[in-house]
Amino acid sequence: MLLINDPADAPTGPKVVAVGSFDGLHLGHQHLLRQAQQEARTRHMPLLVYTFDPPSKVFTKGEGFLTDLAEKIELLRGLGVEIALVVPFNQDFARRSKDDFLKDLRGLEAQLIYVGEDFRFGQGRAGGLEDLSSVAPTEIIPLLQLGGSPVKSSRIRELLKVGAVDEVGRLLDRPYTARGIVQEGDKLGRTLGFPTANLEVAPLKLLPMGVFAVWVHGEHGRFGGMANVGYRPTVTGTARPLEGLQPVTGTARPLQPVVGQTLRFEVHLFAFSGDLYGEELDVEFVSKLRGETKFAGLEELQAQLARDAAAARAILDL
Repeated sequence: MLLINDPADAPTGPKVVAVGSFDGLHLGHQHLLRQAQQEARTRHMPLLVYTFDPPSKVFTKGEGFLTDLAEKIELLRGLGVEIALVVPFNQDFARRSKDDFLKDLRGLEAQLIYVGEDFRFGQGRAGGLEDLSSVAPTEIIPLLQLGGSPVKSSRIRELLKVGAVDEVGRLLDRPYTARGIVQEGDKLGRTLGFPTANLEVAPLKLLPMGVFAVWVHGEHGRFGGMANVGYRPTVTGTARPLEGLQPVTGTARPLQPVVGQTLRFEVHLFAFSGDLYGEELDVEFVSKLRGETKFAGLEELQAQLARDAAAARAILDL
């Protein structure tokens, strides 16, 4: 797949062009791109995907993203896309008029354009679907329906907020994945018998909150495990060793995030022991085990971690 960042760098010649943010590359996006790809093959033209990094709503509204650029490129390549035009979405791009965008499409020699029915473009979202037809015939693909609702990135974001990763996986047609670099932590997990890899992900990457059964991919292979995304309320978020910690009193209860606390993304790998510092891991969220909970103390937390591990092993059939 040819990857370019400027419309002027596109190969000459007629093309079928699909346009959109394609954040997540969910089933709806795949449906659109497969139709565009089939038409491109029929016409003996390459398929060019015109997309943005970051996705427009990430830049304009500060929303989290579902797929980073590397993952998006991998997914586009897997779908057989021949040319990916990934334009940086910055302040200058956001100010471009709809006519500037239409000029891009003409320069790409678009013979047929594919977009979703909710696509808008240009400063202030001034450009509509009818404007695209001034460049080339335009195929407007209705939103794919699944479970009585349209498959949209916004729907997936809402599901991630409640940790419904199994439903998210159904809309993506693959497990939701987060990629991160292992950083050194306070090593509290190993004193409890559950050593964890502490992952640092890209800023604004959306993470589901809670405890999950996961598959983890890295240079050492593929491992089942469990992941926690949250604020570690039982140890009050402090980076201290187990010795000297005072038990937190009170009954177990769901925790609401507190402003100023640091969100942690920790993964415990089953059947693995070794040093992972500095390595890149891909974590596939399979199923939610429970929400984040504040326990009466570390012994109660340790007992719950053992139950979590047993539940995760059962889900992963380990």
